[in-house]
Amino acid sequence: MAQGVYKITEEFERALASYTGAPYVAVIDNCTNALFLALTYEGIGGQEVSIPCRTFPSVPCTIIHTGGKVKFEKLKGETVKGPYQLKPTKVWDSALRFTHKMYMPDTHMCISFTGPYKHFKLSKGGAILTDDYDAYLWFKRARCSGRRECSYHEDNFDMLGWNFYMMPELAARGLLLMGQCYDNLSGKALHFEDLELKYPDLSQFKIYQSH
Repeated sequence: MAQGVYKITEEFERALASYTGAPYVAVIDNCTNALFLALTYEGIGGQEVSIPCRTFPSVPCTIIHTGGKVKFEKLKGETVKGPYQLKPTKVWDSALRFTHKMYMPDTHMCISFTGPYKHFKLSKGGAILTDDYDAYLWFKRARCSGRRECSYHEDNFDMLGWNFYMMPELAARGLLLMGQCYDNLSGKALHFEDLELKYPDLSQFKIYQSH
């Protein structure tokens, strides 16, 4: 059980798990870094990862930064709707889906709370939904410079990580906003439709295929 400033983060994660149906949730400072951690955990170095040619530009960047090679899949139209898999990994970009019981088993679903279009408007932030307990423990430490959830004066440093943790005050605000996911009168969870957004065709830019 987390203590001190980490307790509010854990409470937010439990609330997200209850709403999304994910066994475990690790909140991250943004969805791009959630994708980075999930792909790093999957160990995609040297692998080809397929994504839609129309998506947010940080996705191919993240594949490249984690050692993968980008393969773009052509789409009909100019929009993307809902989540998609970063094939053949267990990682899903779910920036365009946030709803009740959304979690799909045997995946690392990366969700976003950043931007004006999102259903859950936290202003900034993301999370990884997973049913893999070992991955969940790794995500929690990797996001916080490899640290355990205790004072760094008391920690035993034996893991490298990144500075991707969600600020506790943002987690506290997220916990308050969870009330917007339920009907005020009945208390029943609300369902939100998948977002559909227009993105540029990234396959036309050589930078994503030159690494």
